[in-house]
Amino acid sequence: MASGPQSFLPDLCTNHAVFTLVLIAELLAVVLVLAGVPSTQQFWVDLGLVSLFIQITVLCTAAILCGLRSRFARLPVQTVTLIAYGLTQLLTLLCYLSALRLYEFDSFKTILDDPSTRLTALRNFAISSIVSLAALRYFYVQHQWQRNVRAELQTRLQALRARIRPHFLFNSLNTIAGLIGEQPDQAEQAVVDLAGLFRSSLEEKDTVSLAEELDITRHYLRLEGLRLGERLRVDWHLPSDLPLNRPIPALSLQPLVENAVYHGIEPLTEGGVVAIRIERQGDALWFEITNPCSPTRTRRHEQGNRMAQDNIRQRLQLAYGQSGLFTIQQTDDRYQVRCCIPGGTRS
Repeated sequence: MASGPQSFLPDLCTNHAVFTLVLIAELLAVVLVLAGVPSTQQFWVDLGLVSLFIQITVLCTAAILCGLRSRFARLPVQTVTLIAYGLTQLLTLLCYLSALRLYEFDSFKTILDDPSTRLTALRNFAISSIVSLAALRYFYVQHQWQRNVRAELQTRLQALRARIRPHFLFNSLNTIAGLIGEQPDQAEQAVVDLAGLFRSSLEEKDTVSLAEELDITRHYLRLEGLRLGERLRVDWHLPSDLPLNRPIPALSLQPLVENAVYHGIEPLTEGGVVAIRIERQGDALWFEITNPCSPTRTRRHEQGNRMAQDNIRQRLQLAYGQSGLFTIQQTDDRYQVRCCIPGGTRS
């Protein structure tokens, strides 16, 4: 997730933002032309001219705001709003005067002396003011909503870090106590694994490397392996070219594996296999965790399983937008979770 100060204005440098602006500008052009009730023959001509004027104004404004975005991050909201609003009105006026200068008038003095052009300029100013203020208000509300969501998810992440269940801790300590006398080496490794889990729960980082997330997951699986014995079998599928230094959202794999063990393996008397597969597709990483299902799953198990999954899904969507995919496939005897971590974050 992005950190540090951010402007409430969206990133207008992206292809998605430019496409959205072009589409909205064209819809506005159609509405304005239709409002004039033109003749059939004149409609397409008017639409072409109005579209050209609006598209040039919108794209020029977006280009300048894109270049100033890093500076806006250090300015108060009121200042950014005034700059963006003033810039939009200035470019609207300049584009209108330039169009008149090119197609109808010989000089700017002639333009200013003509009453109809002054009236049209005032009309354009009013339309531009309404649209730009509505857009700025929408961007601000959207930014505030994202901040609230980010704060809520940050709180959930902290709760997820602190979620070493007392039952799990009690079982781990009992297991370690039972190993000290007969298998001291395994007991020492279990203490190291438990310490690793506690250390990760105390860290405040929003992102960790893929190698760190894998280490945390292995710590957890080794501890559960000591408790469940042969009932827990883990099948790792890790390609040799994994980018282990790649930053990913913290606790994006371990809670899913914990769910697979707690809600999938533990209720089964015979146990089962937890399959953990990580695939690299271009710049994206795909996590896939598969576990057997118990036919006697209780409502408590289903709700507990859903909490961690919802947390991870929402954090991925906040960090990566629609690219942060999260899917669940469930049958009578099989439960599979797949999530995608794209190559970059959404600002």
